[in-house]
Amino acid sequence: MLMSMDYREYILDHYRDPRNYGKLEHPDVHCEDSNPLCGDQLGIDLQFEGDRVAAVRFQGRGCAISQATASMLSEMIEDKSIEEVIALGKDDVLEALGIPISPARTKCAFLSLRVLHRALAIAGLEHPPKKTTKTSKL
Repeated sequence: MLMSMDYREYILDHYRDPRNYGKLEHPDVHCEDSNPLCGDQLGIDLQFEGDRVAAVRFQGRGCAISQATASMLSEMIEDKSIEEVIALGKDDVLEALGIPISPARTKCAFLSLRVLHRALAIAGLEHPPKKTTKTSKL
């Protein structure tokens, strides 16, 4: 129980004092999206140097989970290789949060991850997974 209280405080700390909040003056890519179910909104700016994320900023509004996750994710990706950032998934977000998230709150928790991956796709750095289909020869 004590551990989950520590994580709740950690989440509230990121919500009250978000890291990397704001906008980049000249981002290489900007992407934004929202969660229509609850109204959470999030935008991400990224700058790249070579194959690394040199700078990240986010802005938005919404619940503690969506905004704290964006803050945590911004710390996770800064100065990481694009390959490492592309590899980030839902399990990484849940691990960063450190507490169980109800099914109703998962869209809040994963909003920043969705916006991040869209930004990488817009920048031409990430491509959606190709669907594999079985073909049969007659």
